Amino acid sequence: MSHTKIEKTNAARLLDRAKIPYELVPYAVDEEHLSAQHVAEQLGEDIESVFKTLVLKGDRTGYFVCVVPGHHEVDLKAAARVSGNKKVDLIPMKELLPVTGYIRGGCSPVGMKKSFPTFIHRSVEGRPFIYVSAGVRGLQLKVAPEALIGYVHATVADISREA
Repeated sequence: MSHTKIEKTNAARLLDRAKIPYELVPYAVDEEHLSAQHVAEQLGEDIESVFKTLVLKGDRTGYFVCVVPGHHEVDLKAAARVSGNKKVDLIPMKELLPVTGYIRGGCSPVGMKKSFPTFIHRSVEGRPFIYVSAGVRGLQLKVAPEALIGYVHATVADISREA
């Protein structure tokens, strides 16, 4: 394990405060390739362990968060169903920072400006750990899914399908 000083993010500080164990794992950022596949390759992990955080807006409930495996895309019909909406869409990129406080490629389910309903794909079940963004590009949180689910009060559901 390297002992270079990693700057703690707001997400990491919140997990510290909640006494949730995690590991901060840096990776090389490529501005041209912000995909979860690139992150998985940089981490030397399976794409099934690297989750992306997506923000959607429903016609009834407003904003909500979906955390899905890196090789999946959100199933909008399933996301609408579990979130209590008739119609949902991913929010436009220009809304991401004002709504969440995060930028594309650095959106964490932990520490958004407001607490939004969060749904995590069922494939987290039985995994010892998953990776999610730590809130900045180039840094991931390695965390037990149960701990993350409990902290963000997430619902586990079938909300995505392989892309």
